[in-house]
Amino acid sequence: MKNTKKQAKWIRWFRWLHRKIAIFLFVFFLLISVTGLLLGIKKQTGLLAPTQKGVSSDLSTWLSVDSLKKNAVLYLHDSVSPTLSATIDRIDIRPDKGIIKFTFKDHFKGLQLDGTTGKLLSIETRKSDFIEKLHDGSILDKVFGSGGEQVKVSYTVIMGCSLFLLILSGFWLWYGPKRLRKQRKNTHE
Repeated sequence: MKNTKKQAKWIRWFRWLHRKIAIFLFVFFLLISVTGLLLGIKKQTGLLAPTQKGVSSDLSTWLSVDSLKKNAVLYLHDSVSPTLSATIDRIDIRPDKGIIKFTFKDHFKGLQLDGTTGKLLSIETRKSDFIEKLHDGSILDKVFGSGGEQVKVSYTVIMGCSLFLLILSGFWLWYGPKRLRKQRKNTHE
């Protein structure tokens, strides 16, 4: 009988823990699930701009990466905005498509250039990058100006540990009553 009361106490404690975590972090879990879903279907939903086609996939005919970078910065300032930062975050070379993509560190604009001619093929607003930053919490580093990834790492650890606790407490809320009923049935026989 004492063991049954102890188990019931544990079930109540897990129910309390589960409820508190779920209530406190509901918005964050909702945000992570919706953004994760959107990232999973980004190509099918138009969140990712289509990759253009360049003149040639033969890299020997391409301009140097340095001259393509200079063109990208020029196009950014001439065609998008002269006030946007030209600090490059990533350069994505797609030889099979004949293009090179430039993404920038401080905003969500991206440019696709022809690797051979250096001409601008596409200007895109990288919606999927914004959604990714919402998903992993790195947008908070930008909002708070932390200059690193301190907020992102803290957010990831908190959310990961919370999800783990929700899984454990949820399992116990499912399994604990089954175990308790079985024990009660065995003691009444």
